[in-house]
Amino acid sequence: MMARKIANAAGRKADRGFAPRPGYPDSVNRLLAGLAKLPGIGRRSAERLAFHILKQDADEALALAKAIHDVKTTVQHCPACFNFADGDLCAVCADPKRDHSVVMVIEQPRDLIAIESTGMFRGLYHVLMGRLSPLEGVGPSDITVAQLLKRIELSAGQPGDNAITEVILALNPTLEGDGTSLYLNETLVARGITVTRLARGLPAGGQLEFATKAVLADAIQGRRTV
Repeated sequence: MMARKIANAAGRKADRGFAPRPGYPDSVNRLLAGLAKLPGIGRRSAERLAFHILKQDADEALALAKAIHDVKTTVQHCPACFNFADGDLCAVCADPKRDHSVVMVIEQPRDLIAIESTGMFRGLYHVLMGRLSPLEGVGPSDITVAQLLKRIELSAGQPGDNAITEVILALNPTLEGDGTSLYLNETLVARGITVTRLARGLPAGGQLEFATKAVLADAIQGRRTV
């Protein structure tokens, strides 16, 4: 909660500090102010983007505006996994060819994109929309843990391979991510669910001399038979 308050205060301070340019029309100043609110975009970057939009053909600029409008009016969170969706279910949950017995738990929708790009996973996902962080006041009720447990319970009565039997923890290897994984592992194992996690250790093409102690420790603990 404290982190959110600090972030909001910083945002309000940034808004106050963006004074309109006296030589620009009001519409351009509003565009600059809006672009400057984007992450990683300062005043100069906002001006470059605004000038690019002004130079674009009207059709291209309006297509961008329509895309932004459509994203805000049609995209929502999938009621099953909390991925982004523009229909009743996201594309992954709606695919009948996916393995419904395996669910990979991730932190954010962007993590799903990274995993899907490998083409190596054919199960379903569950997006937590965050991770546990006691210092920031983020507990289990602030992320989608309850929805995951309910999803598992509802699947138990499904026939065939539709029942969830394995949950893969694919959270970021950070202090908060590991804490969230530990909490989920204890909670899910108590319900008779097989819990696994993504392998850790040396990346392909990496060199031992550049690996950190944590990476080497994970590689040693996760060693396997050749």
